[in-house]
Amino acid sequence: MALIHLETFIQAPAARCFDLSLNVDAHSQSLSKSHERPVAGVTSGMMKLGDTVTWEATHFGIRQHLTSEITVYKRPTRFTDEMVKGAFHEIKHSHEFVPQSEGTLMIDEFRFRAPLGVLGRLAEMLFLTQYMKKQLLIRNAYLKQTAEAEEVRAI
Repeated sequence: MALIHLETFIQAPAARCFDLSLNVDAHSQSLSKSHERPVAGVTSGMMKLGDTVTWEATHFGIRQHLTSEITVYKRPTRFTDEMVKGAFHEIKHSHEFVPQSEGTLMIDEFRFRAPLGVLGRLAEMLFLTQYMKKQLLIRNAYLKQTAEAEEVRAI
């Protein structure tokens, strides 16, 4: 199983970062280049414990669907979403929001396992881990920019 650990400092309160991370519309906007959009379950607004969303996106030139569920929800400090249906064997994404004196440290632990056994493991090592990390970095940069811009507007 591959693991991606990311830490992103955001100059905004933990609650704002938490809420923005669970907002389906913000997620769609952050990954618009892969044409990621919700097609079932919660298709706009905020998600909460037990909610599911099915995403349609194009990756590697292939249109794919992935359904995930919010399995842990402890506002405003952490939540976890897990794949319940999709092309991967397993995906578990834990999000933690640690208040800091000047904002929030957002911590992502993204674990995934590709299908196809040994071939999938090889794909993880050769390109999938880097590809998934790039997607997470794009998403986090969008969340950071949006949360910090909302902070400025609130003043």
